[in-house]
Amino acid sequence: MAAETPATRDAPWPVGVMSEKIAAWIERLGQVWIEGEVTQWQVRGGHVYGKLRDLTQDATVSFTVWRSVAQRLTSEFAQGDRVVALVKPNFWVKGGSLTVQVFELSHVGLGELLERLERLRRQLQAEGLFALERKKQLPFLPGLIGLVTGKDSDAEKDVIRNATLRWPGVKFKIHYAAVQGDRAAKEVAAGIAALDADTKVDVIIVARGGGDFQNLLPFSDEQVVRAAAAARAPIVSAIGHEADRPLLDEVADLRASTPTDAAKRVVPDVGEELAGIDQARSRMTGRLSQLLSHEADRISQLRARPALAMPDRIIDERAEELVRWVARGAELADRAIVDRASALAESRARLAALSPKATLERGYAIVQFAGDDHLGEVVRDPDHAPASTPLTVNVAGGRLGATSTGRL
Repeated sequence: MAAETPATRDAPWPVGVMSEKIAAWIERLGQVWIEGEVTQWQVRGGHVYGKLRDLTQDATVSFTVWRSVAQRLTSEFAQGDRVVALVKPNFWVKGGSLTVQVFELSHVGLGELLERLERLRRQLQAEGLFALERKKQLPFLPGLIGLVTGKDSDAEKDVIRNATLRWPGVKFKIHYAAVQGDRAAKEVAAGIAALDADTKVDVIIVARGGGDFQNLLPFSDEQVVRAAAAARAPIVSAIGHEADRPLLDEVADLRASTPTDAAKRVVPDVGEELAGIDQARSRMTGRLSQLLSHEADRISQLRARPALAMPDRIIDERAEELVRWVARGAELADRAIVDRASALAESRARLAALSPKATLERGYAIVQFAGDDHLGEVVRDPDHAPASTPLTVNVAGGRLGATSTGRL
């Protein structure tokens, strides 16, 4: 009766009646061919459970491939595949959910999302945004950590808890943003820009606790990637999904596998650092003690040497040696004077024997011109001094004036 009576405010239908009507209407649709993109593909007990997304609209439907159908599939399927499927819609009355049962499934090419992401990836890579030389080094101990994440999310709790456990004095500046849905990309990009504008922020973590391929799409959005690439502070991507790598992972200065991993890699462990300081102090103390001991041994060895143990003996030995060298020097000096005197006498005798004066003393004379024309020249040929030529005759006792009478 209720099913045939129109529902009114005073006579409403029970939920079950409405659900049954919906199920009956959907049942009449029968089998239809649909096209979409696989955004989730999970195999449990031989059955496949997944989601299919519309290629142009924001519409998604859950699907089921029973084991008998899955065994007949001739291709491998995964997230991002673009497919056509023969399905039959089913409305589950008890749970109030709509699913489609798949009877046939085939590929129709690379999924739109993956194709679009691949084009964007190639473009950004060509611009050099993924280059290793662009990546910035994280500070050893950041004074203030920026965190972009969902409000009251597990990712926020994991980052703060693990970072605080490692370094109790760590400080955070948090910017809450949607991490999935239409608003996510814009809010995440705005969060990165807002935190980067604060010069006190030393590093920025973008964190989300995983999710399926479709939920991670905002972290491959171009405005998010470019905001991360333009940031002054180093960016840490902590999306928490190993199977799918959003483009933010490629441009980030550090990719962490999970928010917990990001906290561990951004701040040092205070216990490890204190242990390292203790070890360094111990090594320094040991090395210094070894050095002092070595130097003390060297000083002891130096003090034991004769030069320091009995310095007077060295002075006495050197004094005796000095006296011997002084005596030897005096002897050599006297001998050198005698030798030089003998050599001087011999040189004087040779000089006297070769001197023109000695020749003159033996009765010879030297005749020179006395005239102005050849004054001082020696007369070597009689023809050079014709009659009446004034001459000077040099003998051992002095000089004589003379006049030539010509050749005899």
